[in-house]
Amino acid sequence: MTTQAPTAMTAASLPAKETLTIEFKRDTQRLSDDDLVEALVCLANTEGGELWLGVEDDGSASGLHPDHRSLAGLAALIAARTSPSLSVTVEAIAVNGVNVARISVPKATSEVATTAGVYLRRRLKADGTPECVAMLPHDRASRATSFGLMDASAQPVAGATLADFDPLERERLRQSVQQYGGDRVLLELDEEALDGALGLTARQPDGARVPTLTGLLLIGREQILRRLVPTHEFAFQVLAREAVRFNEFRRFPLLKALDWLETNFRPYNPERELLMGLFRVPVPMVDLAAFREGVANALIHRDYHRMGAVYVRLNDEGLTISNPGGLVEGVTLANLLSTEPRPRNRALADAMKRIGIVERSGRGVDTIYRGMLRFGRPEPDYRGTDATNVVLRLATVDADETFLRLVIEEEGRRGNPLPIDSLIALTALRELKRLNTEQLAAHIQRDPARAKRTLEELVEAGLVQAHGSTRGRTYTLAPGVYRADGDKAAYTRQMGFASLQHEQMVLSYVRQHGQIKRADVVELCRLTPDQAAKLLKKLKMSGALVQQGEKRGASYRAAD
Repeated sequence: MTTQAPTAMTAASLPAKETLTIEFKRDTQRLSDDDLVEALVCLANTEGGELWLGVEDDGSASGLHPDHRSLAGLAALIAARTSPSLSVTVEAIAVNGVNVARISVPKATSEVATTAGVYLRRRLKADGTPECVAMLPHDRASRATSFGLMDASAQPVAGATLADFDPLERERLRQSVQQYGGDRVLLELDEEALDGALGLTARQPDGARVPTLTGLLLIGREQILRRLVPTHEFAFQVLAREAVRFNEFRRFPLLKALDWLETNFRPYNPERELLMGLFRVPVPMVDLAAFREGVANALIHRDYHRMGAVYVRLNDEGLTISNPGGLVEGVTLANLLSTEPRPRNRALADAMKRIGIVERSGRGVDTIYRGMLRFGRPEPDYRGTDATNVVLRLATVDADETFLRLVIEEEGRRGNPLPIDSLIALTALRELKRLNTEQLAAHIQRDPARAKRTLEELVEAGLVQAHGSTRGRTYTLAPGVYRADGDKAAYTRQMGFASLQHEQMVLSYVRQHGQIKRADVVELCRLTPDQAAKLLKKLKMSGALVQQGEKRGASYRAAD
């Protein structure tokens, strides 16, 4: 807890408005200690942030009450009035001659209360403005789960008994182990041992076995799920040109749910075949492995403390899969591809892995990426994800059959699937034309050294061509890739990297079209306007080109 001396700051430096992480508090009539502490607890229990004391709701600085003009001891007061103690930074700010205070509070790693026992959290209202609301017991449990401090799926469900398990769903579980290549040891176990191995039951102190949330979700009777797990619900919707073609909500146990969703999705997932020599390669609108992994992840990793359905929605723009509960602590959109798996419901996730439903390594996101990129489609889009929902969008654009052929041929040569980093690199090069290691590192969410190894391996495979050396080294798709794609012009542009090649491209253009302007050079050679001007000046000075006109109207023709 620290307090800093006043520093000068202009009014323009104040935040524009209140947000989930910014709070303004008026202090002209002295904000009470209770209100101040509660507002900071509210921020800490959400995403952390800043409380600006002495600032009106409209963002104007009105100043501190005389009791708060000396901020010494304020951080200590906040620490003493919170449990566990909040460590805040208090900074005095002069805004156009008006004194205010900025109090910065970090995001708490466990729920924080006032010493009076008040738990609060921050949320956005429908109009986008923030408010503090009571942090109810299920909110606290949900937060603990997101931090990995509690596994709700491993907990016994109050009121549940072994009679609530459905024998038909137990048989479906065993068949799923066989169908999806799960842990075959499970098939040799009796019911009690199977329940223990998969965490379907937990032992009570008296030795009795009771169903866990994982057990009910996997093999529980539907009517029991409705009564004891009311947060479990999923929906499948098909919308075409704003018309509703399919819209049903269900509460099936998860293995039945996955079968039902896939069965109902198949009629809306047309598939054609690509002939590769003697083999026919299916090309579906949506890769079924990616569909299955995306749906399973939504059902497994949803927050079972929150009401709301898992949605599987197909419309004219693509397939959207969403689930209640944001990304767990430590997982962000910037590290989704590289971070270690952090399941919200660990027991449920482990059971589904052993059954074979989801990727055993916990890297199911790779399966989703592979199912998109292998067919030359855009990367999976998680940008709709926020603090309360994970949203995955899969574009249903036509597959790039040329790119798919390239991938299949390379995988056949290797005898193994292309690494996901390599697929991302080829996709990025196909779209952006040229990359360096730092740019690819951002795409694969790894360090530049890993990106360089990926690119150099593709160079060795003949799929990528390197230009330059050391820090200036860049990469393009190899000429053979462009030839396969029928886009020779694209390769010609990429090979115009060296100055001599640029000169030849310009002269060739002049021979074909009679003249060239600076804007033409910018487009042809992918240069900046300054670089294009220097290139034309060089060709004029060498006598290769003759300038006609001046400034913006200038054009260049071949010398006689």
